Amino acid sequence: MMKSIVAGLAGTALLATAAFAQAPTATTDKAPTAATATTTSASDQWRASKMSGVKVYNEANENIGSINDLLMDKSGAIKIAVIGVGGFLGMGEHQVAVPYEKLKFVNEPVAYSGTAATSPPGRPATTTTTGAATGTDKTAATPPAPKWYPDHAVFNASKDELKNMPAFKYAE
Repeated sequence: MMKSIVAGLAGTALLATAAFAQAPTATTDKAPTAATATTTSASDQWRASKMSGVKVYNEANENIGSINDLLMDKSGAIKIAVIGVGGFLGMGEHQVAVPYEKLKFVNEPVAYSGTAATSPPGRPATTTTTGAATGTDKTAATPPAPKWYPDHAVFNASKDELKNMPAFKYAE
């Protein structure tokens, strides 16, 4: 019985060696060459997966909703942004479709014009105090973290105007 097991393992090893030694016969079996397999940093591009949830403000810096979906044509060009307006935690939200080219994307945070000493709700503070570490009372700006999506979008409409637009519904 032991001889049969050893013979079976030896035969399997020989077959596997012969399969690995074969050269690819078709051009589709070849691995990509160094010239075709390149990587880019794409620092000027945004990830589509991160666009969902981006806040949308109007030109008066009022939050009017957030991007729920992006619709593209068959060539891959984004044509429509579906924006969720109103509601609370997704309940009672009114979805509207707006032309994608009408959105203006901004990388900097919304300018806060309030009188409070802190940032707007939901926004982290943009400064840090270095006095404890250095013995001085200096405040230094925190460098922005690199992101793969814009900070927010701007659309020229009020929340009421968007709520009065026809509701967007996906085709069945």
